[in-house]
Amino acid sequence: MIAEKIPPGLYFVATPIGAARDITLRALDVLAGCDMIAAEDTRNTRKLLDIHGVKLGGRPLIAYHDHNAPKQRPRILEALAAGQSVAYVSDAGTPLVADPGFSLSRAAIAGELPVFAVPGASAVLAALTVAGLPTDRFLFAGFPPNKTAARKKFFDEVKGVHATLIFYESGKRIQTSLIDMADSFGEERAVAVCRELTKRYEETLRGTLAEVIERFEEGAVTKGEFVVVLGPPADEATTDDEIEGALKQELQDHSTKEAVRLVTERFDLPRKRVYDMALALKGKA
Repeated sequence: MIAEKIPPGLYFVATPIGAARDITLRALDVLAGCDMIAAEDTRNTRKLLDIHGVKLGGRPLIAYHDHNAPKQRPRILEALAAGQSVAYVSDAGTPLVADPGFSLSRAAIAGELPVFAVPGASAVLAALTVAGLPTDRFLFAGFPPNKTAARKKFFDEVKGVHATLIFYESGKRIQTSLIDMADSFGEERAVAVCRELTKRYEETLRGTLAEVIERFEEGAVTKGEFVVVLGPPADEATTDDEIEGALKQELQDHSTKEAVRLVTERFDLPRKRVYDMALALKGKA
């Protein structure tokens, strides 16, 4: 592909999480036209560049990961300060989400250097899309700790969050993590376990924690990368204040019937609960 030089700055470029064709046209433009590429794994990045016909042409492709970040970060910042453009890519998905790009972003911002996002694939959003669970409020909690005691404490700390929770987990620990989730959140909590998103053997198991744990006990595949999407508490997913706020907003532009329908669908609530609150609000007006 023909490379056109891009303006100076640090570009955080999202890369595919599975299917190579999920990369964006702008991402290819940035990778082809930047002065330097920093990558969490240069082998993976070279493969991606080759697939899409992006030539390095003598430009540096350097490794930037947790182990060498303190050494490599000054080199990248010096290039930026000199007016060069640097593209950073993680192994897969959007940089800064469970990868070492955060410290680089902070350093560039602290140095008043230009920082840009080149959005694209994200395992968090892909899992949220296919989970079938509430999306109006969610928390990405990252990887649970490896050790059982720390993991249970970690789950207990987010137990009271009134939102859909999203976790990354490895195949080696997916079953034990789900069992610990059931202990902390309750066996009836709704969950979607997504495996190998956008890849050949992609699959999603949906149900309660008890049901999905049973699927794994019956032989569900544990190989690959997992994203666990845990629904909010069934009775506490949406507070009355949140419902009233949404109703007040919708009632400004819609009839009571339409406002109730919109809020009911948005929060996945029983219609009667929302309708009663709408009538109460109308009575106060």
